[in-house]
Amino acid sequence: MGRGRVQLKRIENKISRQVTFSKRRVGLQKKAHEISVLCDAQVALIVFSTKGKLYEFSSENSVDVILDKYERQSHIEQLATDNIESQGSMSFEFSKLTTRIQVLQKNIRNMEGDDLDRLSFRELMNLEQQLDNALKRVRTRKNQLMNESVSELHKKAKALQDQNLLLEKKAKEKERITTERLQWGQETLGQNSSAFNLPPPMLQTPQMLVPSLTLGGTFHARRSPDEVDAVQTGPCSTSLVPSWMLPHLAR
Repeated sequence: MGRGRVQLKRIENKISRQVTFSKRRVGLQKKAHEISVLCDAQVALIVFSTKGKLYEFSSENSVDVILDKYERQSHIEQLATDNIESQGSMSFEFSKLTTRIQVLQKNIRNMEGDDLDRLSFRELMNLEQQLDNALKRVRTRKNQLMNESVSELHKKAKALQDQNLLLEKKAKEKERITTERLQWGQETLGQNSSAFNLPPPMLQTPQMLVPSLTLGGTFHARRSPDEVDAVQTGPCSTSLVPSWMLPHLAR
């Protein structure tokens, strides 16, 4: 009798399951070794038992060598797949953007008044409505800017007026202080003149009022140099000379 076909399902008997695991693991490692030798292939085998025990086989010095190569190759394949997908997506987006740019350029030319022959009556009405709406928005923005500019000019004028009033107030205050100082100086000068009994400068006469002693023992006011010269050149008055000196003066 031939060997019967084994049904692939979990073995319920624990002992039979463990025996089958040991036989199959050894056979799997044998087959991995055979394929690595016969086909010059790099083979790595990693097996964990139900209890978590590790069994491994590698055709190279270590399993890590094959695992590193596997990670690099997987990363390269993933990048290639992503690149293909991204290229397809970019091609689709590029075609979409190209079509959109063409439509926008056509709309710009139409708004400038070019290429109107291909437009229908409805499209022309829509274009006219768009231009009217755009013109209204432009006028609204222009009026807003004008109002803001006028308001800013009013603020600057008000600030200049306030500054002018402040400067005028400071000038008046300075003038008042100067006037008060002049008045105070004149009053102080008048008080000093009264204290020393000195006549004002405009009322002083050329003749000094300091008394002088003459030969006759009489006090007279001191005269100015001009008056002294006039007295010396005029006739000599002897009213103040004693009688006993007249013969000597006659000589």
